Order: sequence, then C-alpha cells, then structure tokens
Amino acid sequence: MSVVARVKLPPKRYKIGELVAFTGLTRQTIHNYTRWGLIDEVAWTDGGHRLYDEGVFEKLARIVELREMHGVDEMRGILAAEFGSVESCESGQFEG
Repeated sequence: MSVVARVKLPPKRYKIGELVAFTGLTRQTIHNYTRWGLIDEVAWTDGGHRLYDEGVFEKLARIVELREMHGVDEMRGILAAEFGSVESCESGQFEG
C-alpha cells in the first residue's frame, strides 16, 4: 500500500463565498441562517471567516424547501429532527 493510500485527507471546509457560488443564496441569507441557528459553522479561519462542512449543502437545500411554509422556529425543529441537534438561535425571532 502506498503512503498516499494510507493518508487520511482532512474533510473539505467551505467559506461562505463558496456556499454563495454553489447554492445561489446570498451571503446575507447564509449569514442569517447561521445566526438563527439553522446551520452551523464547523470552524473559523485564522482571518475570522466561517467554515462549513459538506453537510451544509443538504441543510441549505432543505431550508429552501421549508422557508415558504414555516417560520424559523419551526424550521429549526424540523432540521433538528431530520439532521440531529441544531443549536438554538441566540438572536431570537426571525426578522423578515
């Protein structure tokens, strides 16, 4: 077995700009979803940028489906049931 085959690659982390490019959502929308506790960053860069894992894409797709018929609190509960625990929102209610 080669050395490369034995090396476990670190998981890919995505900056918010990459999420914008891949999803078509705005930077502000993704920031709001993070602030409201619908998605979670998994790490921060040394420069203070949020980093998200690959699972965020599935969550964002589900949020887009849910947002037409549900408020933030309802979406948080649905996402927790479907994806596991979602951190509670620090900022309170949805504003908009």
